[in-house]
Amino acid sequence: MLVALPAAIAFGLVIYAPLGADYTSFGALAGILGTIALGLVTPMIGGTAGLITAPCAPAAAVLAAFVANLVKTAGVAPEMISVYLAVVILFAGLLQTLFSVLGGGKFIKFIPYSVVTGYLSGVGVLIFLGQLPKLLGVPKDKIISAIENPSILNFPGLTVGATTMLTMFLAPRFVKKVPGAILALIIGMMTYGILAIWLPSLRTLDSNSLVVGSIQIGESVSIFTLALHSFSKFPLMDLNHLPILASTALTLAVLLSIDTLKTCVVLDVLTRSRHNSNRELFGQGMGNLMASILFGMPGAGTSGATLVNINSGGKAPRAGFFVGIFALMSFYVFLSYIAWVPVAALAGILIVIAFRMVDFKSLHLATQRSTIFDFCVILAVVITALVTNLITASGVGVGLSILLFVRDQIHGTIIRRKSLGNTMFSKKQRSSDEFKLLHEKGESTAIFELQGSLFFGTTDQFYTEMRPIISKAKYVILDFDRVRSVDYTACNILKQIATQIEESGGVCILSSIPGEKPGRQNVQRYFNEVGTFVAIKKKLEFATLDEALESVEDAILKEVGLSVEEKVLDLTEVKIFKSADRDIVDELKKAMRETNYKNGDKIFCSGDHSDEIYFIRHGNVRIQLLLPDGGLHSLSTFKKGDFFGDMSFLDHAVRSANAVASGDVSLYVLSRAEFDKCVARRKDIAAVLFEGLSKAISHRLRQSNIELRSLRL
Repeated sequence: MLVALPAAIAFGLVIYAPLGADYTSFGALAGILGTIALGLVTPMIGGTAGLITAPCAPAAAVLAAFVANLVKTAGVAPEMISVYLAVVILFAGLLQTLFSVLGGGKFIKFIPYSVVTGYLSGVGVLIFLGQLPKLLGVPKDKIISAIENPSILNFPGLTVGATTMLTMFLAPRFVKKVPGAILALIIGMMTYGILAIWLPSLRTLDSNSLVVGSIQIGESVSIFTLALHSFSKFPLMDLNHLPILASTALTLAVLLSIDTLKTCVVLDVLTRSRHNSNRELFGQGMGNLMASILFGMPGAGTSGATLVNINSGGKAPRAGFFVGIFALMSFYVFLSYIAWVPVAALAGILIVIAFRMVDFKSLHLATQRSTIFDFCVILAVVITALVTNLITASGVGVGLSILLFVRDQIHGTIIRRKSLGNTMFSKKQRSSDEFKLLHEKGESTAIFELQGSLFFGTTDQFYTEMRPIISKAKYVILDFDRVRSVDYTACNILKQIATQIEESGGVCILSSIPGEKPGRQNVQRYFNEVGTFVAIKKKLEFATLDEALESVEDAILKEVGLSVEEKVLDLTEVKIFKSADRDIVDELKKAMRETNYKNGDKIFCSGDHSDEIYFIRHGNVRIQLLLPDGGLHSLSTFKKGDFFGDMSFLDHAVRSANAVASGDVSLYVLSRAEFDKCVARRKDIAAVLFEGLSKAISHRLRQSNIELRSLRL
């Protein structure tokens, strides 16, 4: 309360300043009533431990600009201003509760920091410029004249303000227990009292512009009686002002929410806790609703009062509630003394607060080439706030941040990797002759692995990079595995690319198009709804890039007549036994068993205990790795004449992956136990098998090495 109440009174004066000195006491009363409402309601609902909610600088700046606009532009009578303010605060509170219900707490945090710091700096500059005339004791239009001719300055007010500011700056260095704001106010009032000894004009409230002045509410009047009196003016409102009411309420709701959540994040670090953003927003909204009912100031979770509270040991939600209780007691006990609070002292407190709000560290951004644009956003927000208003400033900041984001996206690349078919191969095992042919014919295949967001800012660059390749490649694979989102412009560019591939006699092949995944757009559904590839006849689609590569390789081999016949192999036709003596192969065959699997059947699973090696007589077998999220990653595909399961056969360890039949599969199966029996009978069987395994594994490693080199690892 010692921090919140003096600042709240000062912020109230800022809001009513455009109405002139006659309404100074109204501002002080609004600050007190706002502190009461926010303190009694918000902590009990929001529940963030240690958070102090009170009237704040952003609210003062927004509402001061709103009041000035109503008076100067709309011609609203001064006595109606409190009603319009109550409606704006009511709308802002309702919006905050709506934000919380819709889960907006997590989204408000994503407003760019450059916009927030620029906005707060702008608020600080506006408060400084607004309070400077009160500190100097001259009208706004006489500031320059006062600097040129100091004789017209109000030296009693300047003395009080300067003493207050000096105390607020120096107090934290020497006094840790008492907040600087309350010490500064006390010293300011004492300075005023000392000056009043020699200046009789300072001893009276009548026609004394240096103090807040008496608050005329009558005797034995309750807070709710004051509110009911103000409610009687609602029928006199002009509904033509609703647009400016709505826009101001939206700006106020967003800013107060940002200020609160920013303080909550700092509080989490200090208390090692975790706040509930949506619950806290709901509490803030309800507190501001109560403030509007009492015709008080709105507010937010303020960092200054919160930090003082935490350092004083107040880490429970009820700490904020006691702020409201003490403010209520002050309303009834000290209201008459508030009349003697020097305006210059409050101005001095606000100027120090404004100085601390300006982010001077951001000036460093202007000296770095990589951060110059971030500084430009901050500067643009500050300048717009000074030249126009805070509402426009927030729009300018967000707009510039969006443009910078688009600019960064355009400068980045959406092509993660561009490869040809002679540097990237499927995981299907091929013979040396097949591999050699695929390497020779590889330039007819182009693979584009895409990433990030495909939208209007990046697709043109993608199209430019692809154009030279479209006319040369027969097979063009577009892999979408790392694509997070697409827009309508991207769909049209992709349609143009696919059409040109088809017109050039090529085939457009799509792979890994994302479906329903957490945190990512359902690109598959979007393509279908937009009809991106409907008109493309020569189009193939596969679930994974490996399947797409395997299909292209099979097509190339088929073109040159190297497609594999569908007959079932005998053991003598398996690659590693082709050069072995027939009697050795026959001996091994006796130790093996024959087995068959249907498409999709699991031959073995990760974690199985087994010592068997498998030789493929017919069909294909996929080796799949089980991922932590439950998904599967294809490691390799073995075809007829290959073998798999050799690792557990050699080291007796558990299976590290799944083996799944891809189509109908026929296998020879040899266990390590049966193999050892054969070796016991005939030693040269071991040499034949291990030599064949070594050569085959060497070939596989050499093929993998070519792919790794293409990845530039």
